[in-house]
Amino acid sequence: MKRLCVLGLGKVGTLVAILLSKRFEVTGVDKKAPHYDLDMPFKIANGDLSDTLFLQTLLKDFDGVVSALPYFLNKQVAKVAHDLGLHYFDLTEDVETTSYIRSLSPTSRGVMAPQCGLAPGFIGIVGAHLANGFTKLRDIELRVGALPRYPNGLLAYSFTWSPEGVINEYLNDAEVIHNGKRKMVPSLDGIEYINIEGQEFEAFSTSGGLGTMCETYEGRLDTLNYKTIRYPGHGKLMKFLMYELILKEQKELLTDILYKAKPPVQDDVVYVYAVVEGWKNKRLLRDEYFEAFHPIEIQGSMWRAISWTTAASIAAVVEMVQDGSLPGQGFIKQEDISFDDFLRTDNGALYKHHTRV
Repeated sequence: MKRLCVLGLGKVGTLVAILLSKRFEVTGVDKKAPHYDLDMPFKIANGDLSDTLFLQTLLKDFDGVVSALPYFLNKQVAKVAHDLGLHYFDLTEDVETTSYIRSLSPTSRGVMAPQCGLAPGFIGIVGAHLANGFTKLRDIELRVGALPRYPNGLLAYSFTWSPEGVINEYLNDAEVIHNGKRKMVPSLDGIEYINIEGQEFEAFSTSGGLGTMCETYEGRLDTLNYKTIRYPGHGKLMKFLMYELILKEQKELLTDILYKAKPPVQDDVVYVYAVVEGWKNKRLLRDEYFEAFHPIEIQGSMWRAISWTTAASIAAVVEMVQDGSLPGQGFIKQEDISFDDFLRTDNGALYKHHTRV
């Protein structure tokens, strides 16, 4: 790979392009030119990214494409990338989109790598890394929360990333392994309470966070699940909006209401928590990973925690494909990515050496 195209120049897409421009010739594309105060180290082009003909013309001159678009635009981007023989990477949490992209992978000439963000993505890499240390597994429980550091109001939330993506993962059923059996459970259910350094949180099931892990670990453990961390009361209120007011049938209206009510904040925090239980040489043990990530400075500008953790994760996977530590063809599962190799990349190292502000 020499020439990469990054589609979608929101906060995350812009940072992906900035990070990748250190090693690649990058062009960022969006429907409208972004209005940032930064001098961008990459080229910028404009166009309608929902137009298949535009995508076909645009992408024919690139070696790979990274999509930071809303999940519902990724199928056609992946299809165009597949047909042109490009490497493809995205951040989708949508299960149906991932299944479609996977169906393209047997005939792909490059990699098909969806779900390369924070969750799914980094959390799966961490969970698999912990699991690899056991001779026999019992449970894998993964938790991630991207939250305002100083919440207000009953929802106690801020849409620092795609409202469409949040609603999608709240609405669709979540895949789990429970009592050794692979099954689907409703999102927003299974509420549990977590205490992190004296602060109370809740966590509940949401769709897509496990990626392909249920398939990978089926028959090997009793319990595997992913839950999203929120401040207490959030899940109950979202159930009220989506099911009692039936706004689940008016996604555009719900998106507009929530974004206007809870716009992005600058000072956010991302919690990543993974627990694995099992046996090591016949001894029942428990291993944990926990980090709280805060905004950091990258190339002279401050970036939200959700932006840099998401952007650094997908950029690290691109690096690994380029360096040969991941296959250069076919479908990539996040749980097959080496955590140690991930941290050794320029962008994965941000997870290891992050500074808190």
